[in-house]
Amino acid sequence: MIKIEEYSCEAPERLDTFLSSQIGQTRSQIAGLIKANCVFVDEKKVARPGVKLKTGQKVRVEFPEAKKEEARDVDFDVEVLYEDDDVLVINKPSGVTVHPAPSVKDATLVDWLKHKGIRLSTISGEERHGIVHRLDKGTSGTMVVAKNNEAHEFLSAQLKDKSMGRYYIAVLQPPLKDDITVIEGNIGRSAHNRLKMACGLEHGKPAKTMFKQLALSSDEKSQLVACKLFTGRTHQIRVHLETINRHIIGDHIYGLSPKIEKAERILLHAYMIYFVHPTTKELMSFTAEFDEYMKTKVDKKFDLESLNEVMDTQFIINSFTTDS
Repeated sequence: MIKIEEYSCEAPERLDTFLSSQIGQTRSQIAGLIKANCVFVDEKKVARPGVKLKTGQKVRVEFPEAKKEEARDVDFDVEVLYEDDDVLVINKPSGVTVHPAPSVKDATLVDWLKHKGIRLSTISGEERHGIVHRLDKGTSGTMVVAKNNEAHEFLSAQLKDKSMGRYYIAVLQPPLKDDITVIEGNIGRSAHNRLKMACGLEHGKPAKTMFKQLALSSDEKSQLVACKLFTGRTHQIRVHLETINRHIIGDHIYGLSPKIEKAERILLHAYMIYFVHPTTKELMSFTAEFDEYMKTKVDKKFDLESLNEVMDTQFIINSFTTDS
């Protein structure tokens, strides 16, 4: 059954601003309702969020009925690194998609969150409860999830102004030539393969990644590197590496060279995340250990004694200069 609410405008105001204050949703959520043909002013359907309301005009909102989806069986668990009333920090397993989509048949991270009864923000819509940022299905590691709308907005602002930071660890082939490699280039959807992103496109969004050599494998064919994201584009690390003919082991989309070693999963891990807490305003950082598969692969390829030094979070942070 559709829920209908009516509101009366008491002073001239933009429609989206007015409704945002009336029903407690963000302006982007209001824009979604308007796009879905759910908003009427004086019985006329509205097409634009920026419509100027006049004093005394009546606004009607027909809230769409929430879609009822069959509950998917959640057959995996997720390591919780930290939790309080505002945020949840997790170590996402490889092979788990973050949020539902028509093409996704298996249980997602959002399904796991709901299954656990964890209270989440609703700012990104029903399908993306609490999701501030995402990781690709094959990528494991640190993620922060918002548990209320205020926390979500605060964390999203940090993601935008770069005060939230992420460091990744990857095993790639062949090794990088330079100790520090910086790659910049617009990233957008490939015109030739819709599964891929491409670099250097006019319609793409600016992207910047910095890579730091950590260790060379015993056979000198592969390399452990740390990656710092200055932007958060889809497939960013993989796309930027492809521009210099480097590929992450286990990457089945960008690492298609027959010379590249095969692996059950992409050896890419979101090792560390840092952000300012929404309520305490304290700077927090969290590190997620490799899963058993990635740990075994790394231990087999690299000298364990040297790994202890280069995998130290402070060593990685100090390896990247803030003004680069």
